[in-house]
Amino acid sequence: MSHPYSDLPETAFWRSGVAEADPAAPLGLYRPKFPLDREAGIATAGSCFAQHVGRALRDAGMTVLDAEPSPPKCPYPVARAYGYGIYSARYGNIYTVRQLVQLIEDARAGHVDPDAIWPRAGRFHDALRPTIEPDGFVSAEEVSALRLEHLAALRGLFAATSCFIFTLGLTECWADRQGGRVYPTCPGVVAGRFDPTRHAFLNLRHAEVLADLERARALLQGFNPGMRMILTVSPVPLTATAAGGHVLTATMRSKAVLRSAADEFAATHPDVDYFPAYEIVTNPAARGRFMHGNLRDVTAAGVQAVMSTFLSAHELAADDLAAQVRPRHPAAGRNAAEVAEDLICEEILLQAMRK
Repeated sequence: MSHPYSDLPETAFWRSGVAEADPAAPLGLYRPKFPLDREAGIATAGSCFAQHVGRALRDAGMTVLDAEPSPPKCPYPVARAYGYGIYSARYGNIYTVRQLVQLIEDARAGHVDPDAIWPRAGRFHDALRPTIEPDGFVSAEEVSALRLEHLAALRGLFAATSCFIFTLGLTECWADRQGGRVYPTCPGVVAGRFDPTRHAFLNLRHAEVLADLERARALLQGFNPGMRMILTVSPVPLTATAAGGHVLTATMRSKAVLRSAADEFAATHPDVDYFPAYEIVTNPAARGRFMHGNLRDVTAAGVQAVMSTFLSAHELAADDLAAQVRPRHPAAGRNAAEVAEDLICEEILLQAMRK
């Protein structure tokens, strides 16, 4: 008897496609919607896991743009501590699509929000990238001037970008009740002061994330009409939730919303693709070996599985990747725990700030 399941490939069935498959080399999991060659100007942004993506692409010889390179002869650890070389510009982690939309709008308008300058211990922080200067700036005027320079650099970056790779991380965020601006951290965690009459908790819904993705695409293509997008969802769970429930259900809810919105958005636009980094790391067949013991940080093997799948699908052989990754990056040769600790992640401060 013939039916729609009779002639499906092995990848369509759980036993052969997952349970009996190699989780480090998932066959047929990703088929790119469009090609990505070495000369394509790539910009990366997103939540903490996106730092792995940009690093691996650079190490594989891809053209990852850097609009704000570190000062000459600046040691690698110092450069990273001050936000250089982490992404394609010094914007720090962008946890929500709404935060991304605000950044692009600010770059287009050259707008600096004076309410997004937060004091702490006599110093001042850019609330929209609060950890790029660990000790803060000397004055609010310095924050404003350097942010204007940052936004100018972004205009050049977006114009030169042919493929924008963005990792969706969170749906939970904190916003200013007056202007609606969202922040990468809750006021009072890194700098500033939390005011319940001024700051509101948001947990973005599917429709809101989808609308923000549409807005981000339109804004980016305003800089470069031919720009394409590749979306991923971070496999890193929430450090903490302010939604009132358990952090496990909050994490599952957040990832489900982001994954669903990314899928619908990519299905709607031929110039938008989705890459399943989230699925590779959380794959049950990996039996937990793609996560460290804290069940939050992704292991080196997990990162390798993700990026090997991506680059191989774009016709860069896995052997080429192995040969190129090790010597190129200053972090190469360190153990997995050191690489995990190398990530700059404001969200982890929530645990440190717990009473």
